[in-house]
Amino acid sequence: MTVGWSARIDDDGRMKRFIRLNSIGAMNIIWPRLLTPPHLIQLIRNQKNPLTALQIFNEAKSKFPNYRHNGPVYATMINILGSSGRIAEMKEVIGQMKDDSCECRDMVFASAIKRYAKAGLVEEAISLFRSLPQFNCVNWTESFNTLLQIMVQESELDTAIRLFLDNSHGWEVKSRTRCLNLLIYALCQRNHSDLALQVFQEMNYMCCIPDRETYRILMRGLCDDGRLDEATHLLYSMFWRISQKGSGEDIVVYRTLLDALCDHGQVQQAVDILDKVLRKGLKSPKQSRKQFNLNDCFSDVDVQRAKILIHEALIKGLVPNSDCYNAMGVDLYTEGKITEANKVLYEMSDKGFQPSLPIYKAKVSALCSERKIDEAIQVIEVDMVEGNCVPTVGIYNAVFKVLCCERKSILAVEYFEKISRQVGCVSDKETYAILVEGLCNEGRYEEGSRILERMLIKSYWPSLAICSTLIKGLCTVGRLYEAGMWLEEMVSEGKIPERCVWDSLVTSFCSDTVVTDFISSFVEQLKSPS
Repeated sequence: MTVGWSARIDDDGRMKRFIRLNSIGAMNIIWPRLLTPPHLIQLIRNQKNPLTALQIFNEAKSKFPNYRHNGPVYATMINILGSSGRIAEMKEVIGQMKDDSCECRDMVFASAIKRYAKAGLVEEAISLFRSLPQFNCVNWTESFNTLLQIMVQESELDTAIRLFLDNSHGWEVKSRTRCLNLLIYALCQRNHSDLALQVFQEMNYMCCIPDRETYRILMRGLCDDGRLDEATHLLYSMFWRISQKGSGEDIVVYRTLLDALCDHGQVQQAVDILDKVLRKGLKSPKQSRKQFNLNDCFSDVDVQRAKILIHEALIKGLVPNSDCYNAMGVDLYTEGKITEANKVLYEMSDKGFQPSLPIYKAKVSALCSERKIDEAIQVIEVDMVEGNCVPTVGIYNAVFKVLCCERKSILAVEYFEKISRQVGCVSDKETYAILVEGLCNEGRYEEGSRILERMLIKSYWPSLAICSTLIKGLCTVGRLYEAGMWLEEMVSEGKIPERCVWDSLVTSFCSDTVVTDFISSFVEQLKSPS
């Protein structure tokens, strides 16, 4: 049986929005005469309740005896269940996929491993990876890297090393360099750069070629640990191994060592190495190198000033290309050195190069970290427009987060309305979540409810936490009908409300005699058989 009712609530207390509830056991599904995997994928994606989608998924085989799920169908169902927190059901579907022996992609397992880890089930993630030989999957590279990264983040370094030793030699893992980079990073994070250096030195024997990321991670670790001699030797090895190609992105690695030498009072050695960097690393023309007066580094006792002069020499001494400017700019903005990074942008423009999206993103992020919202918005609305660069939704979300943190959620909504009218900019689930949470934190529950409605229109299902916060807030301001509607929405999506949500509703409803009919209707819906 399908249970449905509509309602609207305006400022006078009347109903304002329309919601229709289909109970899990009362699906009005129009099955085709011949079911194909793409058709089934569309059917289950259209369901906002993951349990309804799962029921359709399971019924397909009984209704169509000749039909068989394929890899993409399983991947879709696993993703729906995992993203909604239905871990037990996700595990069952993964088991079905194994029994069916259908070909499946590595990304399916990588995604499931992430879901397990997010739910605090790290052992389940490890168990799934170890069971991969039982599946019809020929490439485990992404799953392996994902699990290794999780082990590093969880500080399970011993487990990570065992996983690497057990699985890095098989043909199922196609690339080992990224795995070793993760291990080197983990060791450096724990101030064991000496052990990280040993791993680096063993890479040749493992038939692995260190890449630029390897050098960047290890150089940072050695410098942080004060191992400047080893860091210097690492730089020299980089000259003939990586810098032979003459990429300007290497400038980030060079700067790490030169800054560390200055910080340890070795300005003379930094200048000597800078000369080698300009000649061998950046392939700077001889005529260009003559223009630098590095004696200023010694005459000024200010270490920061010496570092700035060295940075300018790096930028002006290289063969101009957009990669080096972008790499240097992103690195400086990431470290919060906005003034220096701006100089890189000016130099870049003078040489006729356009800043890339990553450098704009790094600049906006740096400005947001400093709570310089007006400047961040100017970068988006002026600098990026002049640079023919289209802002991503991630850049806008960074601005919204800061506005909401500063309790300026209404300003964030106004800005959101503005960008919503722009072509090429589509808000994502995170955008709506940021705005709703910001509005609720300021007690603007009615505005939050309106944004959440728009979120549903876009088929972005809100999290349990967002719904719970909004319902409790609506109860405190007397918007009981809306609170009840959102509770119904939670139930229709298969979410189980927390006890505090029920407490808020019961307390509010019991103090309001006008909603008796509503309570009766809603309770009957919950009691109705599936």
